[in-house]
Amino acid sequence: MSKPVVAIAYHSGYGHTKVVAEAVLAGIKEVDAVEGVLVPVEEVDAKWDVLDGASAIIFGVPIYMGNVSAAFQTFSEKTAKRWYEKKWQDKLAAGFVNSGAMNGDKHRGMEVLFGLSQQHGMVWVGLGLHPGNNTANASIEDLNRLGSFVGAYAQSNNDQGPDVAPPATDHRTAQHLGKRVAEAAVRWTKGA
Repeated sequence: MSKPVVAIAYHSGYGHTKVVAEAVLAGIKEVDAVEGVLVPVEEVDAKWDVLDGASAIIFGVPIYMGNVSAAFQTFSEKTAKRWYEKKWQDKLAAGFVNSGAMNGDKHRGMEVLFGLSQQHGMVWVGLGLHPGNNTANASIEDLNRLGSFVGAYAQSNNDQGPDVAPPATDHRTAQHLGKRVAEAAVRWTKGA
């Protein structure tokens, strides 16, 4: 049996969400029994076979004006044929979002990713971490500093490039998500 594939289908308008996707990929690569693949949504027409053959798909998106990016929404609509044929049913799914503000309507974007996964009959994997940075002794360096349960949140200052933002703690949180989904994919495929 070949290694299960965990694909990361993402859009990044300015490079910030791409570095989060790369952190998710680094987490996937911590699990030797799994292969990780980045799929920028702009290239999806040449990579449908990767997504269709994956055991898990992690969706990643920047939040613009309170919603997922238009490029990601276009990708989402292109998945309708897969929906009709139930190609992604029972695959694992997860998600990450990135915005300029601390809140930045991240949860609304995550609901869009979750909704897409549920349209396809996928099984969602959450972050599996308690919120960080929420006690007197906590720090912005804590994993899950933005307090999500649903998936990984990242925050990138609007006036900083992707070489600086999002901060390292958000990279580590994204890496945790990638590893968690990869480990779940190993368990999921063994039980299939």
